[in-house]
Amino acid sequence: MAFSLKNLTGYKNIVIQCHDNPDADALASGFALQLYFKKQGMDVPFVYGGKHPVSKSNLTLMIQNLKIDVKHVSSLAKPDLLICVDCQYGESNVTGFEAENIAIIDHHQSSGKQPELSDIRSSYGSCSTILFELLTEEGYDINKDFDDVSQRKGSLSTALYYGLMTDTGNFSELCHPADRDLQDSAKYNTLDITLFRNSNYSKEELSIAADALKEASYNSEYPCGIISSKPCDPNILGLVSDMFLEVDSIGSCLVYSVLDNGVKYSVRSCVKEVKANELAAFLGEGLGGGGGHLVKAGGFLKKDLLLRAGISCDEDSVDSYFKESLDRYFKETEIIYSGRHKENPANLSFYRKLSVKVGFVKSTDLAKEGSKVAVRTLEGDVDIAIREDSYIIIGVDGEIYPCKKTKFESNYELLDEPYVYPKQVTAYNPTVNDLISGERIALLPFAKSCIATGGNGIYARELDHRVKVFTTWDPNKYYLGKPGDYLAVRVDDLSDVYIIERSIFEKTYRKEEKPE
Repeated sequence: MAFSLKNLTGYKNIVIQCHDNPDADALASGFALQLYFKKQGMDVPFVYGGKHPVSKSNLTLMIQNLKIDVKHVSSLAKPDLLICVDCQYGESNVTGFEAENIAIIDHHQSSGKQPELSDIRSSYGSCSTILFELLTEEGYDINKDFDDVSQRKGSLSTALYYGLMTDTGNFSELCHPADRDLQDSAKYNTLDITLFRNSNYSKEELSIAADALKEASYNSEYPCGIISSKPCDPNILGLVSDMFLEVDSIGSCLVYSVLDNGVKYSVRSCVKEVKANELAAFLGEGLGGGGGHLVKAGGFLKKDLLLRAGISCDEDSVDSYFKESLDRYFKETEIIYSGRHKENPANLSFYRKLSVKVGFVKSTDLAKEGSKVAVRTLEGDVDIAIREDSYIIIGVDGEIYPCKKTKFESNYELLDEPYVYPKQVTAYNPTVNDLISGERIALLPFAKSCIATGGNGIYARELDHRVKVFTTWDPNKYYLGKPGDYLAVRVDDLSDVYIIERSIFEKTYRKEEKPE
């Protein structure tokens, strides 16, 4: 049974709990859930445990101005249902209160077996985003009390916006297209957000930032820098990494802090050969998670996952892990620039595309010719110029890529049947944002069915190492290939190199004898 808020309303005695020492995302998520139950006529308390009540200035202002009814408690009468938001029951940062049943709504990496009533989306940048989607599924408009003129209402939308903002380093670490949907959709009180942002740092935290910058270390071979900071608010890590990147000899950098429950880190890059979000994901793979933007990103390594991997959660061990990982990242990754690089067909196998059904959209169905749109997908925003000869292909796994009309007509045939999106593969429906008007348009209603005809075929080889390819259609952004993926080139242009992810390749291509 799919998780939904409606399924939680069958319990009589419910309590919402966030982690100890709550942050803005935890407060916003619990607040959203509390308001949902209130709409159902249910009075559900929102609590947190731990030694100390909230004292950070931005959080006390958030609670006060948005009227968040949250209480710091040391004990709790056993409820029928305890809903943990922005945390997981039994973890070290969550006070263990007894309950008949447990539900979890969280965006952190799952560390073990979870209750049946769990919605854990570790690819999301904030728990606020999950609540935004869950509320939207129930027809609950987060902007319903927002006054466009006075901006003095909209407490829920402001809370969710601020929760996302703080958990993603001022939106620099957005992990999922749903995060960007919340960022675009939430109408927020500008005065409140400005007040919260300008109450975010203490004098002590500024001293931590200054001390951290003094301990910077460099590797001129890459060039990359790394800094260890004392435990601090994640926003301090972003502040330090932004300043560190401004050093003229630094192309990318990592700033981290060892906390009680794991390691928070921030990544920055100003060179096209290193996507900050891709490096952040590499550093967090198997140990937590990371993501963000091309130039700003971050992540978190969970203590229990570090210990399982034989890595102590102390500064020396973590420092060694990061330095060794960065060394592997730079030394074991090949970079290919399409147009400059030519593959030798003797080292490649020949493949022809299978007759697979996919979807396509004519770009002119989405917006006026001459305009630009961003197609929002799991892989990120794909910018497309609206022209008569521009098509958008929706692949077998829901992947999106542009296609010229001439190439489309030589490789695909139209089908007289409705297009069916592979919902079982990807749960996110792509949307389109008009970059001029800001209008959001659902992509799938314009999609039609077609089938691949095989075309001229391709040369390809399976990768045994990481490869970054700058393609001819986007020379400023690389596509990453991992071991097991395929490096492909056009038969009629050996310099047109690109990456095909393994699962997609196996579904769409078959090996054949090389043509004479």
